[in-house]
Amino acid sequence: MSNPDSPIILVDASSYLFRAYHAMPPLTNSKGQATGAIYGVINMMKRMLSDYKPCYMAMIFDAKGKTFRDELYDQYKAHRPPMPDDLREQIEPLHQLIRAMGMPIIVEPGVEADDVIGTFSKRFSATQPVLISTGDKDLAQLVNDRVTLINTMNNQLLTPEAVEHKFGVKPSQIVDYLALMGDTADNIPGIPKVGPKTAAKWIQTYGSLVNLIDHADEIKGKVGESLRDNLELLPLSSTLVTIQCDLDLPETLEDLKIQPADTSALASQLKNLEFNSWLEELS
Repeated sequence: MSNPDSPIILVDASSYLFRAYHAMPPLTNSKGQATGAIYGVINMMKRMLSDYKPCYMAMIFDAKGKTFRDELYDQYKAHRPPMPDDLREQIEPLHQLIRAMGMPIIVEPGVEADDVIGTFSKRFSATQPVLISTGDKDLAQLVNDRVTLINTMNNQLLTPEAVEHKFGVKPSQIVDYLALMGDTADNIPGIPKVGPKTAAKWIQTYGSLVNLIDHADEIKGKVGESLRDNLELLPLSSTLVTIQCDLDLPETLEDLKIQPADTSALASQLKNLEFNSWLEELS
C-alpha cells in the first residue's frame, strides 16, 4: 500500500550499482552468472519501498556515451578503468528485474544521472517533497527545504542543517567547496594542497568562490601560493561539479509513478537469478 504523503524518491542507481558491486561478496547462481550487484541494488530498493511506501520513485542510471562535461574537459573521468565484465553482465538482468517490479527506470542519452536527478528534483519538489537516495556528496548541492538526501547504505539523512554540519558549508556553497578540492574519482582538477577543512574554512570566511578569488592575495603560506598559481582552474572545475537542473527532459511526474508488478515475469527472473527468499515472498 502506497502512502500519498510520502516523498518522491529519486534513486542514484548507477552509484548504488557500483557500490553494491564492491560491497557485496561475489555472488553467482548455479550457472555461474554474477548476481551480487543485482542483489545489492534490489535489496536497497526494497528497503526504500518498505520504509517510505512511495507512490512515485525512479531508478536513474547513467547512459552510455559522452556528456557535455566530456566536451568541456577531455580528461573528465578519463582515468577510470573499464567496467568489469562481471558487473557489465549484471546491468540488463537488473533493468529487467526492476521493470518487472513495476519501478520506472530513467536513462537519458548524453545526460549523467546526477543531472537527471537535479532536473527532476527542481521540477517536482514544488509538488511534494523529494528524497534523493545516493552516496554521492556532489548531490548535496541540491538539498533545500523540499529536497533531502538519504544514504541508504548507512541511513544518513542530509537536510540543509545536516549538510552544513557534515561539510562545514551550506548546500548553496557545495559547488564552490567541491571546485576548490577537485574530485579525483571524476578526474576534476582542484587546488593542490586544499582538502575539505581548508575549502570549508575559505568558503566560510569569504562566502563564495568569486569573493575568495578576489581576495586570493590575502591567503598566506604555501596553500595561498597554490591557490594563486591555479586560479585559472576554478571556473572549469566549478562548471564540471555543477549539477544541471534545467534540462529539457520529457518525463512528467506520472512517468515516475510505480506500477503494479508483473508477477509472472518477476517470478521467472527471481527463479533464474536464484534469489529464492524473494521468490518465496511472491508465493
